[in-house]
Amino acid sequence: MNNNKKNYDDLKDIDLKTYDWSIRVLRSLTKMLKVRLKLHAHEQALQGDIFLCNHFSRFETFIPQFLIYEETGEYSCAIASSEFFENDTIFADYLNNIGVIPHDHQKLFANLAKQIFLGRKVIIFPEGGMVKDRRVLDNQGNYSIYSRITGERRKQHTGAAVLAQGIEAFKAAIRNAYANKNYAQLLLWKEELKLETLDQLLATALKPTLIIPSNITFYPIRASNNFLLKGVSFFADGLTIRQTEELLIEGNIVLKNTDMDLRMGAAVDPHDVWHWWNRYVLDVVAADFKSLDEIFSLYTSPNSWKKKLLAYYFRKNSKLTRNQYMEKIYENVTINLSHLASTLIMYCMKSGQQQIKKYCFYHTLYNAIKELQVMTGINLHRSLLNPDEYNGLIAGQSERFEHFITAAETSGLIVSYRDNYQFLPKLCEESDFDAIRMENLIAVYNNEVEPISVVRKTLIKAYKNCSKISKQKLAEWAFDDEMISLAWDKQRYSRSRHHNLNKQEVAHESPAPFLLKPKKSNMIGVLLIHGLLASPAELRGIAEELNQLGYYVLGVRLKGHGTSPHDLRKQTFEDWFASAQRGLSILDAYCDSVVVIGFSAGGALALKLAAENTAKVVAVVAVAVPVKFVDKSFFFVPLLHGTNRLINWVSSAKGIKPFLENYTEHEGINYRHVPVKSLYELRRLVDEVVGNDLPKITQPTLIIYADNDPIVDTESANIMFDKLQCQRKEKQVVHANRHGILMENIGGTWESIIDFLKNEFSS
Repeated sequence: MNNNKKNYDDLKDIDLKTYDWSIRVLRSLTKMLKVRLKLHAHEQALQGDIFLCNHFSRFETFIPQFLIYEETGEYSCAIASSEFFENDTIFADYLNNIGVIPHDHQKLFANLAKQIFLGRKVIIFPEGGMVKDRRVLDNQGNYSIYSRITGERRKQHTGAAVLAQGIEAFKAAIRNAYANKNYAQLLLWKEELKLETLDQLLATALKPTLIIPSNITFYPIRASNNFLLKGVSFFADGLTIRQTEELLIEGNIVLKNTDMDLRMGAAVDPHDVWHWWNRYVLDVVAADFKSLDEIFSLYTSPNSWKKKLLAYYFRKNSKLTRNQYMEKIYENVTINLSHLASTLIMYCMKSGQQQIKKYCFYHTLYNAIKELQVMTGINLHRSLLNPDEYNGLIAGQSERFEHFITAAETSGLIVSYRDNYQFLPKLCEESDFDAIRMENLIAVYNNEVEPISVVRKTLIKAYKNCSKISKQKLAEWAFDDEMISLAWDKQRYSRSRHHNLNKQEVAHESPAPFLLKPKKSNMIGVLLIHGLLASPAELRGIAEELNQLGYYVLGVRLKGHGTSPHDLRKQTFEDWFASAQRGLSILDAYCDSVVVIGFSAGGALALKLAAENTAKVVAVVAVAVPVKFVDKSFFFVPLLHGTNRLINWVSSAKGIKPFLENYTEHEGINYRHVPVKSLYELRRLVDEVVGNDLPKITQPTLIIYADNDPIVDTESANIMFDKLQCQRKEKQVVHANRHGILMENIGGTWESIIDFLKNEFSS
């Protein structure tokens, strides 16, 4: 406790108009800045009283108050450095109006306690100084931080625990006064706290004082130059290392795309560390307390032996509570790919391994992600939960990983060779506290996640088992990613802004991909690719038929399908093709050879897949591929799409006609609205397949079409057949006036495909 506090005037209550105005300004500002704020909190956490946040930069100082208000509509007060209150300035007056209290106020704790009794929240950063190196564990594994004053590491402050215990002591005094019917004292407290009724006072006294440990994690941390630093450097006559580092790192937080996750952990109740004799002493002393100031003076000037004993327990229990909430603060780090990569690199260096094979690095990170996903109590960044962000990692094709490697190479921490990453000695060198974020981000990321030991253990296990993971296990994880991707996309496109169109959709069959394993395998896999607007459910019937014959069958979901037409509108044919390629890779782990069967747009993708994977794909079946359409108005789709793009470019409108109504033969499976962009992408796909891919196909090929297809012109089959240069090719016609001949098995379509496969594999 600091005895040299300045004498400030009594603080006034929060000015609600100023606070609300500040929220509106910050709300607008966050939309302009390139930082994405995300609050992760359970309902119980939001009902807490004292919120503790790790302090890593100046930028987030008011962010917790803002996010709590946005979520609950409740006001918060906070503590700021006394330097902002040294003079009677407009800014100092503004801080007072929004509930900010100088850290050296002579009645700091009493004022904070009053705010809690008024129903406010209190935001505290346990350390005023920034923990730039993210190092919170000392060499013995205990929580500590670096002190600028001493230049050494020390334990964190206990202020939040002191505040909570003081409030609990005051609540005990209130309960004691009620029990003894001391209404005169209760009325004095009601007036002092500016409460409306005694019931309000008692209700607060019966509620536990909860501390909510919270963690702010920025991702990514960037050390690249920014115009804010350049501007200040131009006008300033030289900047210190500390000033340069803060402008560099924190400027990039604000000016470049950055995620800021505020994650609130489980509540800490200061009563949890109290023994029965502590509570007994408190009950004995409670009747003597007359004010909040008297309670908080226990730490500096107790005036009786009973109060001295209680003060001893307060100090002891404050340290125990401090240890509890500091541990929980750092348990709530939002773990990202840079944390995982940095932990693996530092483990290798400390184990005497100065390089790692790229193949092993990629696989280790991917394997660790999949293991961590199923663990409870681990907080993964959304980029480690969304397969779109990480499923290219196993092949070294991850934008976030490339950013990490580039930053590490630029800082002289690693060198990339053809097949290896070489680790450089700088990784283990000591860095200045104010320069480490510029010099060694890998150490910073490693320090930040070090308290979560299961992350390190999982990475080490994945690294040691890197070469032992079977193809089938990787395929299981990849298929799991396809299921996760569907759930992720469904959630993303179920928001209110998509509701008007989504509510008109009537599809009810499960759009999930499926993998059917035979009881007795012929070691041949069949990849089924559905058509535009549909889902894997479209081909479930033939899948089960083939599975009974000994085939492994995978029904893949093309990106944008089975979720919302809005989702489909975002995809290109390259995205659909990537879905098909992932399906092929999964099947390849189980089978000696793979046959690809596609319907409509899926047939075009099947042909393209065969052309580009001649070693894996041994045969291809394309059903009802739309090279030409019966409805000649499809000729104008590129023009309509171009008009939509132009309108979207010059305004926020989506276009003149972004969606067309779709008459579907299968309402339980297909979208009722087709994005114009998707028809344009289909046109692009078919043009590429006919123009470039068909002549490259060497595998046996079967083309099936209906002679009275209401959508696809029968000339389509002839065009494709003529373009094929493979030695074995067949063309079969089905007498039908339906497009969905494969789903409905019209004219023995399934039998034709099964016979084709039997003939090919028997020969």
